[in-house]
Amino acid sequence: MDLPYYQVDAFSSRLFAGNPAGVCLLEEWLPDATLQSIATENNQSETAFVIVRQDHVDLRWFTPVVEVDLCGHATLAAAHVLFRHQNYSGDEIQFHTRSGILRVLRRGDVLSLELPSWPAVACDAPAALVKGLGKAPLLTAKAQDFLAIYETEEEVRNLQPDFAELKRLDARGIIATAPGEECDFVSRFFGPAVGVNEDPVTGSAHCTLVPYWAEQIGRTELAALQISARGGELTCFLRGDRVTLAGRAKTYLSGTIHLAVANKPLLGSNNTD
Repeated sequence: MDLPYYQVDAFSSRLFAGNPAGVCLLEEWLPDATLQSIATENNQSETAFVIVRQDHVDLRWFTPVVEVDLCGHATLAAAHVLFRHQNYSGDEIQFHTRSGILRVLRRGDVLSLELPSWPAVACDAPAALVKGLGKAPLLTAKAQDFLAIYETEEEVRNLQPDFAELKRLDARGIIATAPGEECDFVSRFFGPAVGVNEDPVTGSAHCTLVPYWAEQIGRTELAALQISARGGELTCFLRGDRVTLAGRAKTYLSGTIHLAVANKPLLGSNNTD
């Protein structure tokens, strides 16, 4: 069984920046264990599995260790592959996912991804969060992830997380954020509980970041930077109970995943590839 596979740098207009995601095209769902094995083998922060149906596209996301409910950058990467390499007709794709229907619109080389809004609720900072980040945040809140708000971009840049400590927290991940020096806000995302110590650019984290900063700044259109080592640029919009993220993507590689029958080597085969 041969499966088309792409690796795409999402939320970037150039290679070797943004967040790399694997995109694997399927005709029907394989066993979950096989999907997880492919994602583990790929060892990207997310691998998107895509099935094009007659009137929509099915989409699932796996980290190297677990399936997740929502992933923004791998959704953008999947849309890029369908538009750029699979000649998907029209300028809108409706992805059916565990988080409902997600739409991606194409305007030239810019893709706009619509996600749910996940506002955070203020909470006390758990001891493991403060110890794990190495510096107490100014404010703490929680939605699917913990949101740790700092005063300056420099504080967020200088965090040196203890991932073993952060993994103890009851949350998908931890978002550290502050006002930006050259944009509206910056962020970093740590997800050791889902097998991703630091994610280069995290679309789903902006489901929480955008409603928070839109209220603080008083605007519904925001410019954001995720200040990981690779870095990522996002234009963000708050539209009622939805968040829209606009960005670009670049294809790094295309190839084929080869699966033997029943995911086992054929008897008598001397193939060691």
